[in-house]
Amino acid sequence: MISNHTPDGPVRTAVRPGGAGPDTPAGAGKPGAWLRSLNVGVLREVALLPVLVLLIVVGTVVSPAFLTVSNFAGIGQQSSALGVVVVGESLILLIGGMDLSLESTFGLAPMVAAWLIVPVSAYGNGANLSPYLGIVVLLAVGAVVGLVNGLLIVKGRLNGFIVTLGMTIVLAGLQNGIVKAQSLFNLPEPFSYLGAASISQVPVSLIVAVVIFVLVGLFLRYHRAGRAIYAVGGNPAAARAAGIKVERIKIGAYVAGSVLAAVGGLMESGRVSAVTGQQGYQEGIIFSVFAAAVIGGVSLKGGRGNMIGAASGVILLGIVQDILDLAQVSNYWIEAIDGTVILFALFLARIVGGESTAEER
Repeated sequence: MISNHTPDGPVRTAVRPGGAGPDTPAGAGKPGAWLRSLNVGVLREVALLPVLVLLIVVGTVVSPAFLTVSNFAGIGQQSSALGVVVVGESLILLIGGMDLSLESTFGLAPMVAAWLIVPVSAYGNGANLSPYLGIVVLLAVGAVVGLVNGLLIVKGRLNGFIVTLGMTIVLAGLQNGIVKAQSLFNLPEPFSYLGAASISQVPVSLIVAVVIFVLVGLFLRYHRAGRAIYAVGGNPAAARAAGIKVERIKIGAYVAGSVLAAVGGLMESGRVSAVTGQQGYQEGIIFSVFAAAVIGGVSLKGGRGNMIGAASGVILLGIVQDILDLAQVSNYWIEAIDGTVILFALFLARIVGGESTAEER
């Protein structure tokens, strides 16, 4: 028997000798078993719904401006960059890994691209690269960082936490070093379009983030490589015995995660119309990334979670931040309140989801 994991949880599958293929699990054809499996999946996906409803009620009481189209558009624009990074981190968590360096890739990739694009007078290097080529460079930086992380962790068998922690510091140093801690402004429109533009009142960044969540969710559920990610995170040895290229899947997840972090950094630089030395690492966005993924049901042990839950976690954090801003809460208290809300959300989601949202012992 090998243990496999799907978006709805662990499933026991029997493999014929020689790896000819899976047999039908015992009881899988019974309506009761199918309904129980369906109920577990539904519970996981709606576990944060009561918390979100409660926050919407609180926001409505706090300010009449909360339930407006412009306010929700603002929440979407501010949360989109974080959401894309959460997708990347979730892919890595699903294989049983973690990547702390995504926050530095979030800052370094747009910094390198902008440095090659803007003129010397704006602290660029004078290459005056086309903004479209700059975006290609941005994606390449993300891919290279992810590949290096993946090779060191998977092929080099180094501790993933230490590798990505060290990479975080290296990338943050490069981000400030190449521009001597200066911020790059006057970004060309094609480069800032993704984070700044809107279609009617809907931010383009929000549309792109939603598309990424949907595409990755469909990939994980229906594509062979997506299902392999769950298998690798749930039981690498069994996945390898079933013929899955475990090392290739793991390295691919690190590369995809870093590329998505670079895209998130592009969104953020467009939103604020600049690339600053503080973007990413010094903002500490990795804490929000992990918080959104975990309260959305993505297991830190790998093999469990989905994009619906991850998106719910991002939305929750975005609404909390918006309510605090509307209530004009002092910055001194925001982090304490954020942490309290995250713990409360975890607790309530655990009550609603029952065993389906609990960490395995």
